Amino acid sequence: MSDFRLVSPPVLAGAKILRDEHLRRDVGRHQLGWAAARVVVVDAEGRSPVEWTAAPAAPGASGAPQPGTAQSGPRLRTVAARDLAAAPPPDAVLLGEAESLTYWAVRGAPDEAAADGPSQWLNLYSVGAELPAFEAAVMAAAVALLSWHDNARFCARDGSPTHPRNAGWARVCEAGQHEEYPRTDPAVICLVHDGADRVLLARQRTWPADRFSVLAGFVEAGESLEACVAREIAEEVGVDVSGISYLGSQAWPFPRSLMIGFHAVADPRQPIRLDDKEIAEARWVHRHDLDGALARNDWAAATDADRGQLLLPGRLSIARTMIDSWAAAVTSRH
Repeated sequence: MSDFRLVSPPVLAGAKILRDEHLRRDVGRHQLGWAAARVVVVDAEGRSPVEWTAAPAAPGASGAPQPGTAQSGPRLRTVAARDLAAAPPPDAVLLGEAESLTYWAVRGAPDEAAADGPSQWLNLYSVGAELPAFEAAVMAAAVALLSWHDNARFCARDGSPTHPRNAGWARVCEAGQHEEYPRTDPAVICLVHDGADRVLLARQRTWPADRFSVLAGFVEAGESLEACVAREIAEEVGVDVSGISYLGSQAWPFPRSLMIGFHAVADPRQPIRLDDKEIAEARWVHRHDLDGALARNDWAAATDADRGQLLLPGRLSIARTMIDSWAAAVTSRH
């Protein structure tokens, strides 16, 4: 089994939203669309307000709903633009248009006076995998774009203050009118397998025991994606790979990455040599030994009962989609 495809799109992989350069420059269209627009509010810690829609309540003996009804899932709570201002504020950023609605994003914070407690505000790590795909992607765009603005307030060329332009998709400096645009840092993430029934998983030194994933690293200047895959795997575990093939990509706004997924083949007989500054341990895992980990709690939901067991990333990361897809391909082959 030398090739496979992702069984589903990764979380945060994108949304059908119009990201048109002409739209960003059309101030008149911004004004006309603002009255019906929705706004994603993100606080300084990358959290947005989330609400849960209740599932139908089970009736009691009297036919009345029972207290403590189940929750069917989280939804991103956006704000009506007209409730914020009569027109787009200078610091609002345009995310795009979808299904006749315009979406913007602004910085904000919980308003406890309005019974909007901090516990209702969650970040992408904790809720992104549970949100509807469109809402997760819109929130990811808002987090990434606002984070860039926070860190681009001064020009990299002359140090003068910068100001937003093009509905938040550029900043221009005062001294030289230099334009700067949102940064995205490409990173490769690669599932290494033996072409048959085993996959190579590793644990970073900063991770707790039992937590394993596939290998990843940032693309360097002047480097191709495929060259980065080969270099990172050789550096981190000392293994040579071949048959490098693209799988898919995922926005990863922590703070501004793009995860570009690949798979590659390696020989499990080659000795593993760890980069002990980054990797604590690495091992080849047979497909059968993955069964329990695939059914077990992921990193975020792990309990004391899971201690000593192999734990895999949660659904938010493309890493989990890659592992699920490889396992499914191996199973179907048998």
